[in-house]
Amino acid sequence: MKTLVLKICVATLALTSGAFAQRLEVFGDYTHLRYNPTITGLNSRSLNGGGGGLQLNFLKILALKGDFQGYMSTQTVVDVTAPISTPKGIIPIGTYKSNGTMFTYLFGPVVRIPGKHIRPFGELLFGGTHTNLYAQLNNSLIAGGGKIDASGSSQHPFAMAFGGGLDIVVNKHFAVRAGEVDYLMTRFTNIWTNTNNQNNFRYLGGAVFTFGGQ
Repeated sequence: MKTLVLKICVATLALTSGAFAQRLEVFGDYTHLRYNPTITGLNSRSLNGGGGGLQLNFLKILALKGDFQGYMSTQTVVDVTAPISTPKGIIPIGTYKSNGTMFTYLFGPVVRIPGKHIRPFGELLFGGTHTNLYAQLNNSLIAGGGKIDASGSSQHPFAMAFGGGLDIVVNKHFAVRAGEVDYLMTRFTNIWTNTNNQNNFRYLGGAVFTFGGQ
């Protein structure tokens, strides 16, 4: 079902891009993600990255957006001071490390308020995500003598973003994305404890190029 939704969104963008080219926005950005891994002993962490996407403005206040972001992270370190029994095996005492990256691809509607100098907007996006954080932690665990079933370590789960931002208009074809703040929900299954639904927050800022009318 997730794959079908993704294909429909991509097809919609492709089929309508020609007809609405005069209302096409292309954006590029820096993004900062505050990610909550939902692993005992591991606090929320900051991931920095960048990306971009397309937005088709069908009406003055409605648009369809495709958003693609990639994140790098600093090293994750988990110190286990007592053995932990999980649904998939035993985590022994030890220190386990990972350098996880993350990628998100999201699609959905945007409600925008066109203005001469500023353009506020709100959005609700759906799609998927990928990270190697849990797989790398699992490899570190096994190397440390742990016994965990890693069959589910490769994941591409559902993701959702809800939020909004503000563009500052420079001219007809260029604007500065002063800020966009979103709640980002991801559904990675933590292979250590089988938990999911990470509640994350992201900030984006960058440049927006508009082709044609507003």
